[in-house]
Amino acid sequence: MNPVLLVTAAASLGDKIDSVFYNFDMWFFHFFGSMQNGFLTLVAKLFTTLGDEAFVIPMAVLGIVLCFFKKTRKYGFALIFAIAIGTIVTNVVVKPMALRVRPYNTLQGVEDYWNWYIGAGHLSESDYSFPSGHTTAAFELAVSMALVFRSEGKKKLSYILPVIAVCTMGSRVYLMVHYASDVVCGMIVGTVAGVCGYLISVLICRIFEKVKFLDAIDVDKLFKKAAKEGKPYDKINKCVICVALVAIFCVGFIPSLSEGGDDAIRCAYVGEDYDCQNEARHDDEKYPAIDGKEYCKIHWKQLTAEQENGEDTAE
Repeated sequence: MNPVLLVTAAASLGDKIDSVFYNFDMWFFHFFGSMQNGFLTLVAKLFTTLGDEAFVIPMAVLGIVLCFFKKTRKYGFALIFAIAIGTIVTNVVVKPMALRVRPYNTLQGVEDYWNWYIGAGHLSESDYSFPSGHTTAAFELAVSMALVFRSEGKKKLSYILPVIAVCTMGSRVYLMVHYASDVVCGMIVGTVAGVCGYLISVLICRIFEKVKFLDAIDVDKLFKKAAKEGKPYDKINKCVICVALVAIFCVGFIPSLSEGGDDAIRCAYVGEDYDCQNEARHDDEKYPAIDGKEYCKIHWKQLTAEQENGEDTAE
């Protein structure tokens, strides 16, 4: 099928979602826009970091590490599979199927929204809007870990994590980079991914228990030989994990404080409906400049597809 026609056909699905949920989405924009202030904007950036790829990717790496310790194996596998399932469904299946344009592009003519968007920091993303990848990530992490904590008898933590995910979900609408319908869908996908990740983790851990060779894999034993066993050692383990989590969070949060604003490099696309505010793929070898202009990955792909189609027609 002609790639340009495919994009056009899929884009109509995004337009349909816009029209169906317009009143629902605008109500939430008004709700969050009416409470905007500098402190809440900082808090929103703090929570939105928990769904950013700069946080999620290191969490996946941490999950791999946890798989080598018998005590934390269930946590590790739950993290890995929840992240994998959520990422595939959101970024590989649904976003390319819906092709919903970001609200800061489609609502440029709505004065209230635009003022709220600028007031929230004038942030930008480089991909499509539906569903929210940050919300998916927050819920896949929160739900999978909450279920593991609950199975381990740590019920207090199992209640706190979903609340944090909800705050991340709200932060995406507060910052005006997602529609409310985007984050609701992200919550559903993330929750399903988290449950699936947990169930797969339980199944794999049972397999490990039945296979002696696999059950014997435990890096914890190596450390215990070089350190005193008991509570002090367990406390050190917990401290190391806590420090790692704080470090991962800071790596994602600190750069977010300077993101957005008038100095951000944005897509060069200018159309009849909007001037794209997406983040340009600046100095990215995968997305080289076209005619000296830099575009977001969405418009870069569309423009290159149109060029290729034009060359094929000419031949």
